[in-house]
Amino acid sequence: MQAFLTLAILSASLAPPFTQAQTSVSTTMGPVGTMIVANKVVGPDGHDRPVVVVNDVHPGPLITAKKGDTFQITVVNNLEDATMLRQTSVHWHGVFQHASAWADGPEGVTQCPIAQSGESFIYRFTCGQDAGTYWYHSHFGTQYCDGLRGPMVVYDPDDPHLALYDVDNENTVLTLADWYHTPAPWVVLPARAEATLINGKGRQPGNTNSTLEIVNVEPNRRYRFRLVSLSCDPNYLFSIDGHNLTVIEVDGQSVQPLHGVASIQTFAGQRYSFILNTHDKTIDNYWIRALPNVGAGSLPDGYEGGVNSAILRYVGAPDVEPNTSENNGYRLLEADLRSLLNPQAPGGSDPADLSINLALGFDLDSRKWTVDGATWVSPTEPVLVQMMNGVPPSEILPAGSIRVLPRNKVVEVSIPSLLVGGPHPFHLHGHAFSVIRSAGSALYNYENPIRRDVVSIGSDPTDNVTIRFVTDNPGPWFFHCHIEFHLHGGLAIVFAEATEDVPRVSAPPVEWNSLCTKYGSLSAEQTELTPPSV
Repeated sequence: MQAFLTLAILSASLAPPFTQAQTSVSTTMGPVGTMIVANKVVGPDGHDRPVVVVNDVHPGPLITAKKGDTFQITVVNNLEDATMLRQTSVHWHGVFQHASAWADGPEGVTQCPIAQSGESFIYRFTCGQDAGTYWYHSHFGTQYCDGLRGPMVVYDPDDPHLALYDVDNENTVLTLADWYHTPAPWVVLPARAEATLINGKGRQPGNTNSTLEIVNVEPNRRYRFRLVSLSCDPNYLFSIDGHNLTVIEVDGQSVQPLHGVASIQTFAGQRYSFILNTHDKTIDNYWIRALPNVGAGSLPDGYEGGVNSAILRYVGAPDVEPNTSENNGYRLLEADLRSLLNPQAPGGSDPADLSINLALGFDLDSRKWTVDGATWVSPTEPVLVQMMNGVPPSEILPAGSIRVLPRNKVVEVSIPSLLVGGPHPFHLHGHAFSVIRSAGSALYNYENPIRRDVVSIGSDPTDNVTIRFVTDNPGPWFFHCHIEFHLHGGLAIVFAEATEDVPRVSAPPVEWNSLCTKYGSLSAEQTELTPPSV
C-alpha cells in the first residue's frame, strides 16, 4: 500500500489555517529526545504555505552529540495535511548503522513508515568512533522537500584539526535548501525551486522584503563552519565575498587542510567543514552566496535583490546589506582533496574482489529512471524484513534493483555519467567510500583519495566516477541519486551486503515489526493525496 506521489500541473495557493512556524536553525536538541513531525505554515521567502516541520521549527532542529554517544530519538507522527504525505520515516544521513540497519530509515528498504498521526517510533543507534557533520531527513517519497530535514553534528573532543579553529558551535552551522511554493507531491517535473534558503531564510526573485540570514562573526577569530546541503535537487556554488576558505572535512571524513578555496560546488546531501579566518579583515558586511544550477525564473541567474544569499556581519559593522564583490579564485575540485586518516583506498592499486559497472538510463516513454535496466519501485514488504525472514535476494526485487555483495570484500563500483537531468549526486547508505576517480578527472587515485558518502557522477560524457568500499557492514544498503525527484522516479539500487549475517547482527526491536502491520491496515483514504487549492 504505497502512498506514491502523483505529478500534476497544479500550484499551491493560500495554505490551510495552520499555526505559523518559526524559521531557525539555532534550535538544538541532544542525542536523546523527541522529534514531533507536524504540519505548520511557514513563509521563509515571503510566500506562506503549509509544510512539514520538526518540533515547530523549519528547518528542523540541529541535533548535537559527542563522539561515542548513543542516539535514542522518538519520532512522533502528527501529520494531518492530505496535500502532502501523512506517513513518515527518518534517515540519519552519514550514520553507517553498524548492527542497526533497522534504524537506517528508508521506507521500503529498512522499514515501513510510521503510519498515522499520533503514532511514534524510537530510532536507537550510535556513530561509534565516527564524528563530523551529518544531517537527517525524511526517507519517504519526496517528503523532505516539504520540510522534514535538518542538520546533525557529532563533535569530537580529539578532532585532529582542533588547533586550526577557535569557534565551532550551533552558530557556525550553515544549511542550504531549495524551496518550492507547491507541495512536493504536486511539483511539476523537472522541479524548479522558487527560492534558495540559507539557514531557512531566503528571497524569491522580485521580492526583496523577506529576511535574510545574518551570520555574526568577531574579528581575529578562526571559525569552523559546517556547510550542509539539504537540497532536494539543485547543486550550489557556495562562497563568501572577501574570504578564502580552508576545507578540513567532507561528509564526516577529515581531510588534509586545503587552503585558498574561493568557492565550493556542493551537491544534494553533501557536507563540508571549512575554516574562515577573520584576522586582518575589514569590519564590514559580506555576501554569503549559494547559486543554484537550476531554479524557477531568474533564480539561477545571479544574486539581484539578495536572492541566493545571506549576510556575514562583523561585530561593529552597520546594519545594512553588503556592497561586496563575488570571489573569482580557486573553485574546489574534488580530486584535489586528500583523506587525512588511513588514506589508502581499500585494496590499494590491486584489482578489487568484485567490480560492478552500473548502467544508468532514462526512459522517455515512461519518464522513469533505470539502473541496469530496472526502475526502482519500493516493495510492499521492506527489503530488510524479507532478508530477516530468509527470502533470497533474487526473490525480493528485480535483478537490476538489487546486487548481492559477499562479506569482507573490496568492491569497486563504476558509474558513468548520465547526461539527462545531471549532474547526479549518488549516496551510499551504510558506508563512506573512497572516490578513486572523480567527475571531471581521468586520473585514478588509489594512494590517498577522498572518502565521502555522496559523489557527483559528473556531466561530461567521458566521466566514469569510480568508488571503492569494503563489505564489512551487513545489511541492505540503498545506493541512489540524491536528487529526490529522481530517486522517486526510480534511480536507485540496493546493495544486499553479507545477507547471511543480517539476522544475527541487526536484530530490530519489537516495535519495528509492528510498523508494517500498522501501515498495512491503513485505509485508502488515509494514504490518498488531496490536490492543493488552486
